[in-house]
Order: sequence, then structure tokens, then C-alpha cells
Amino acid sequence: MSKLSELLNRIYTAALPECKDLEQVLSLSGQGELNELFSFADGVRKEFCGDGVILRGIIEFSNYCSRECSYCGLNKNNRKLERYRMNKDELLKAVGYLASCNIKTVVLQSGEDQGLDVLWLRDVILKIKSSFDVAITLSVGERSVDDYSIWREAGADRYLLKIETSNEGMYSSMHPQMEFMQRLDCLQVLKKLGYQVGSGNIIGLPGQSLKTIAQDIIFFKRGDFDMIGIGPFIPHQDTALAGQGKGDVGLTLKTIALTRIVTKNAHIPATTALGSLDKDYRLEGLKCGANVLMPNFTPQPFRKLYEIYPQKRCVSEPVGACNFCMDSMAKSLGRFVDYSKADSLKGRFLTQSKSVPI
Repeated sequence: MSKLSELLNRIYTAALPECKDLEQVLSLSGQGELNELFSFADGVRKEFCGDGVILRGIIEFSNYCSRECSYCGLNKNNRKLERYRMNKDELLKAVGYLASCNIKTVVLQSGEDQGLDVLWLRDVILKIKSSFDVAITLSVGERSVDDYSIWREAGADRYLLKIETSNEGMYSSMHPQMEFMQRLDCLQVLKKLGYQVGSGNIIGLPGQSLKTIAQDIIFFKRGDFDMIGIGPFIPHQDTALAGQGKGDVGLTLKTIALTRIVTKNAHIPATTALGSLDKDYRLEGLKCGANVLMPNFTPQPFRKLYEIYPQKRCVSEPVGACNFCMDSMAKSLGRFVDYSKADSLKGRFLTQSKSVPI
């Protein structure tokens, strides 16, 4: 067994991996070592998640946002962005088309929109649940305990609230007038209410180091999150970080691989951001531990206005076109599209430590 194999097995079997071990793997650069890492991670994915590539359809129903996050094009200080909110009929029509494509999870996503009425979204959730056989993931930011409770009682199944960085200093510097502890409190509330909860980070943020990325992975492990989204930083011209460089795709893939090895059975997407660089790297993401793809079902003309970052993939394609592409990606890897709701795997397979063949 090679030294790298020993290191990966140590990380894999640890109740909580050592930060220095994760940093060592994140620093790998040789192609042979990278191949070994990605193969190991892919083995963990196969063992705990199977060969299905899960599809989760996104509908971005509002791009209004009250926040000033320095990396996001939806930030409230971006006066150049044309704002929109889909009405109930538009949103339900989009969900209906998504369901007709046999997608079993709808992700309702928006900025942190102060105009989002809690009862309006409750009614949308109730209508979706009574009309379609789909799981509902919400991604609308920090809200009150009461709001989260109302939506959960109406039938929302999952909630995505990414941390972006688990380093409190970095978090504060990029999230003006936001509190790191408030983010953590929201995640805890969502868990207590019975949501399947997702987190995640951005690779390439200013001030980030291999150590802070390693700490993010440990944060994911401690949080036992059901879903973890990892993508490269892509600078937006109308944000405070406009002059920064893009996140490194290689480091992003290493982070995905290590997160898979450490968290075992979390659902991890090959993100849209990973597909929006100089080429589409989502296939590489699927090869190193990811097991989810997220087709965009936001209708035109709204889709092009949800510009978190520029040159976002698939903003001009017809709604539903992504399905054919994603089926081809899965088949090219000898895998298949999983059209189930794909609920959390937590608690189902982590009954004992296993070893992955190298």
C-alpha cells in the first residue's frame, strides 16, 4: 500500500480527520496521486450512494436580495441588475413542467428577499404537495424559526443554507451586517425541525487557505449534513470582489473528493458553477465523488436575470434541455440517472466502519 493510500484510509476511517492530513491531500499536484485520490473518492461514492446520478431541478423564483455578500451578483447594492419575482401561477407552471420531466425534487431558490411573504410560500408548498409527487428543497436564506416551522409543516422536505466558509473571520469580511453565529443557529433550527439540511462552501475566496478548506470539510463532518454543495469562486463584475481571480478547478475537485471520503453518504452535486468555467467540469466532479446534477427549470426570461456570477451555464437554453445532457453524462460514466426523490442517506449506511478497496 502506498503512502497516499495509507493517508486516505486514515482519513476515511477516522471519526474526525486531522486537519493536517486533509491539508496534505489538498496540496497534491502529481497526476498519478490525483488519480489515486479521485479513484478512492469514487469508490466511496459507489459504496455509500450507488451508481445513480440524482437530478434535482432548480427554479429561481426571485432575484431580490437584502444582503451585501461581496461575492454574489444578487447583492442589494448591484443597481445594474433587473429584479424580478415570479408570481404564484408562473412558479406552479414551472413546477408542473419539472414534474412532467419525471424530476422528483424541486429546489425553490431565491435571494434573501424581504418581500417573500411566509404565507405566500406556504401556499405554494401546499399546492405543490397536493398536485405533484415531488420533494421540496427551499433555499431562501436566513428566516425566523416561525417561518421555517410554517414551511416545514406545509410539506417542505429540505433546506439548503450554505456556510460558504466555516472561518468566522472570513465569513464576517464577506457578509456585511450578517452574523456567523446566526448562520449556525439557523442550521441547528432547521435540523431540529426535521428538514434534510444542506451546507457547502466556495473554493477560491480571498483569504482562503488549504487549512481553512480543511476546516470546512471538518465542519461538514461535524454537522453531518445531508447535502453539501462545493463550487469554484467566479467573480462578478458588480460586486466588491470583482477584481479577484477565479477559484482553481483542481482544488475544487480535490475538495469534493475529500468531502466525499470524510462524509461518506452526503449527497454532493457537481455544481452549475463547476460547469461554468473555461469548460464544463461537471463530468470530472461526478468522477471524484459527486452524485447529483441540478438541471435549471427557471423559465425565460427570468433565468438570465438570476446572475449570481457571470457566464452562468445554460442561461439561454430552452427549459428542460438539461435533461438530455445529464442523461448523456451519466451514461458516459457507466452510471444512470436516478429519478427517485433521493432522500438523505444519513443513518442508513454508517452502521460500521468499512474499507474501500484500492
